[in-house]
Amino acid sequence: MEVESAASNSNAKNQRRVGLIYDQRMCKHRTPDDDYHPENPNRITVIWNRLKLAGIPERCVLLNAKEAEDKYICAVHSKKHVNLIRKISSKRYDSKRNLIASKLNSIYFNEGSSEAAYLAAGSVIEVAEKVAKGELDSAFALVRPPGHHAEFDEAMGFCLFNNVAIAATFLLDERPELDINKILIVDWDVHHGNGTQKTFWKDPRVLFFSVHRHEFGSFYPANDDGFYTMVGEGPGAGYNINVPWENGQCGDADYLAVWDHILLPVAKEFKPDVIIISAGFDAAVGDPLGGCRVTPYGYSVMLKELMDFAQGRIVLALEGGYNLDSIANSALACMEVLLEDKPISGFSEAYPFESTWRVIQAVRRKLSAFWPTLAHELPTKLTNQKAPPHILPLSSESDDEDDEASKIVSADFVAAVEDVVEPLLKLKVEDNHDKVTTASTLWRSELSKSDIWYATFGSNMWKSRFLCYIEGGQVEGMKKSCSGSMDRNPPKDILWKTCPHRLFFGRDFTQTWGPGGVAFLHPQSNSHNKTYMCLYRITLEQFNDVLLQENGPDHDLSSPLFDLNALNSIPNEGSFSVEAVKRGWYHSVVYLGKENDIPILTMTCPLSTIEKFKSGEIPLRAPCKEYADTLVRGLVEGNQLSEEEARTYIHEASAKTII
Repeated sequence: MEVESAASNSNAKNQRRVGLIYDQRMCKHRTPDDDYHPENPNRITVIWNRLKLAGIPERCVLLNAKEAEDKYICAVHSKKHVNLIRKISSKRYDSKRNLIASKLNSIYFNEGSSEAAYLAAGSVIEVAEKVAKGELDSAFALVRPPGHHAEFDEAMGFCLFNNVAIAATFLLDERPELDINKILIVDWDVHHGNGTQKTFWKDPRVLFFSVHRHEFGSFYPANDDGFYTMVGEGPGAGYNINVPWENGQCGDADYLAVWDHILLPVAKEFKPDVIIISAGFDAAVGDPLGGCRVTPYGYSVMLKELMDFAQGRIVLALEGGYNLDSIANSALACMEVLLEDKPISGFSEAYPFESTWRVIQAVRRKLSAFWPTLAHELPTKLTNQKAPPHILPLSSESDDEDDEASKIVSADFVAAVEDVVEPLLKLKVEDNHDKVTTASTLWRSELSKSDIWYATFGSNMWKSRFLCYIEGGQVEGMKKSCSGSMDRNPPKDILWKTCPHRLFFGRDFTQTWGPGGVAFLHPQSNSHNKTYMCLYRITLEQFNDVLLQENGPDHDLSSPLFDLNALNSIPNEGSFSVEAVKRGWYHSVVYLGKENDIPILTMTCPLSTIEKFKSGEIPLRAPCKEYADTLVRGLVEGNQLSEEEARTYIHEASAKTII
């Protein structure tokens, strides 16, 4: 059943027929105790409300969601897995539902999970079939839970059923009369679509293309499946294309370069009959899990360029995306493209990262045996056009809560789209970078002469973990690598103290450690509390690099975050809020006195965040095993506590409320 909207009236005869599915029943899937989780019902309601505010539903053909049939789901998933998802919300699973979820990778279940999963898969089938029939020109399935991580016999990564893979298999195997013989699946979610890849690994009817943050296998799902050497097998060889980013912060220029030099040339040779997009918006600016910088304009251009293929027959199915503003604005931008509502306006940064060109060249070389259009080397004149280098903080226990960069784009970037000024712009960017480098050298030289004690209370208590921030790299349990400091000399001295502050654990998920809370120190002292702290004597220059890495935003450190003026004033003030990284979790520097006449500094959340912990707006949460283990190792190797005492210390801190 479908509900005709304004798109069918006489004033809109020439408008594209765009389908749209949204069903409130998919909001029933939520965490068992309504704890905060990044994949929550607000993700689809905020998009729906944004589309309504813009008058989009009135221009679309609104479709009713219906549950997928088991026989169609079983074409992608095992019968055992389908049975589990079908029954998991029943009363007889009440006592063991959480235990089952705990044994899976990043999954939760509740009484509404089964219905939501079946509706999500059924909705993508519904819109895909109508687009394939020609009843719709294109469509957007606004669904959750997402699907692209779900594998043959396993739910993982917030995904229960692989919605896109089920819909593609349905068109190919269940509706031969529609003459859909070749499907292009484009996965622009920031995470690799491992489940979709495995479904079509040997199938030449499906060209699976995924561009994702990978970081050599350290980014979720944290394996080698998303590497560019994974090209398919047997008859499917060459029909699996991975573009794995080596770092975060990739934006419009990086994605559009991949479109121009990999995806579009291959799509032209492949000639798909239908395109299905795993439309995750977690590569968008400000996403707390993705760490990339794609703007609504970038998504618009990527989608618009794909509409030149398959007669514009495109289905978008929502995958990830966890910044509510970003996913709403990005989804709206895509709907306007599908409706051809108005010309795309905007602009993007001038050049991709140097690493982006390296990845593009590697992918082209690997795939050239299958796609002749990729055989030639890209000209040096093109690949030399790259973003100026800057520090990329590749690891942090803090996730960016906002990204003002989504609102600010320099005039230089506007000019960069004009070919005639690109050489001039390139010179200008390089000149600016030289000035930034000179300024950075000056303050670094000055601050390298001053020492501070950096007092650590979390995972940095373990020396090996802390040295990741100085020397770069990662230790066991970390999901990603640290960039390190400019000055990689080890601490000049190490000592232990206790302080009268409350230790607690909060937040749900970090990119460094995965699910679970991380350590925070209440910025106000209280004689009833006792927290163990490992103090490292480092330079003020190194402290700035650690401060940056702990807070994670894109900041080039052309000037210090915490300078000598701040150091001189903090004994009187007690704390100092580092405005340049205020979106991070540890941007409040707290003064803890002196040791051998050297200031003791730590970094934690501000008092305003403490109030959010108290109210429940930000959750308190025990740490994951890997994170807790680093604290234990620090306390034990520092000869502060036995292993049993250390675990009791962490457990007690996890169980405390904030007063």
